Amino acid sequence: MFAEISIAAKGTAPLITRRQFTQAVSAVAVSSSASLWNRPASAEPSAIEAAEADAARQIAPTKDSTPFRLGIIGAGSRGQELIRSFLRVPGVSVAAAADVYEPRFAQLNRICGREVAAHKDYRALLDRKDLNAVIVATPLGLHGEHVTAALASGHHVYGEKVMAYTIEQANGIVSAAAEHKRIYQIGHQYRYSPWIRAAVLRVQKGEIGDVTHIMGYWNRNNDWRRPVPGPLPDPSLEHLINWRLYHEWSLGLIAELGSHHMDIANWVFGEYPVAALASGSICRYHDGRETDDNVQAILSYSGGRRFIFTSITDNAKMGDQLWLYGTKGSLNLTLEDATFFYEPKKIARAPARAAKDEGVTTSASYNPANEMPYRGPGKPVDVSTAEDPTTAATRAFVYCVRTGTPPIADTKVGLGSALGVIQANESLRLRKEVTIPSQG
Repeated sequence: MFAEISIAAKGTAPLITRRQFTQAVSAVAVSSSASLWNRPASAEPSAIEAAEADAARQIAPTKDSTPFRLGIIGAGSRGQELIRSFLRVPGVSVAAAADVYEPRFAQLNRICGREVAAHKDYRALLDRKDLNAVIVATPLGLHGEHVTAALASGHHVYGEKVMAYTIEQANGIVSAAAEHKRIYQIGHQYRYSPWIRAAVLRVQKGEIGDVTHIMGYWNRNNDWRRPVPGPLPDPSLEHLINWRLYHEWSLGLIAELGSHHMDIANWVFGEYPVAALASGSICRYHDGRETDDNVQAILSYSGGRRFIFTSITDNAKMGDQLWLYGTKGSLNLTLEDATFFYEPKKIARAPARAAKDEGVTTSASYNPANEMPYRGPGKPVDVSTAEDPTTAATRAFVYCVRTGTPPIADTKVGLGSALGVIQANESLRLRKEVTIPSQG
């Protein structure tokens, strides 16, 4: 489909030749495996610094206004938000959209300020020769089909999380990206957040010691339901608009919310999880939904380390945040900031001594003052910009396609969070802990 001289589709401005792309991938293969995986505190300082330098280049604002034409499959709420972010990048325009729900096209036209070519069949969009890349923002149950087809048709892909609905589909995407030499970036935008990157870098350098546990919360106080239009809601639209509530298309709260936190756990621990244990129920919204309205999941990593995620939908107190617990301190990450807290210094006690026939005198093992949660100020992470992570992620994707640079959130990153999400849902179904297959 694509001529050897260019990886840009026919009719678009060549951004980089296929040969240059292959050479670029080969040249950074070793450093990329470190930088893209964002190695843990045990990594060599030079590898950590190289990773951050590579990330900084991808995320940096650009003045390059080379025309960059996008197509989008799935122009719903998330797809539209991605388009708003992409349009902030110089040179980017939206050339075509594919969706099965007609009103989406008019909504997209208003965002773009012009009429975008509309396709009811995504395959017609993929047949176009004037696109530099394709966004896939359809329901999760369709990611495997749509992303694989887009890669096979010669398009670079920005794919919304989770990577795929099954492990087989996720591995298929990994294979397709490699086989067709296309760039695939997963929508884990936290990887592009300035304050999260700065904080994780300090964790990797050992600021809070050895991280053994990570707690993730994403709590809301709403029913997660979207309104179905019409004076009398059309039943045929219920599963289309509220797809997150039905097993056919969705892996529930663990996927839609927990996947972001699972990705950060993989990033900090520097590996994929080895087992998953999850529970959930419908305890608040008895409205015909199939996916749980509250979930709890535990992912196990080597060395006994754990990531624990909880999401409830009838109390928003904890909001969206993570806590990283290390032997020397803790790190709190939110959508707006990052704050370090440090463990109090331990008192060195002389070894207890006693006469041969006397017992050892000890103090009480419990002191309320020592067990109270710390409520004082932490040490905030200062960054020069507080940019929306999605804006940074979309700009980085354009940079990667233009230059042939492997993205930060690549197939390896996407596969890692997909494994956790899919197997946590399998644990939910079976009501027992399940192993996560090794990916070699």
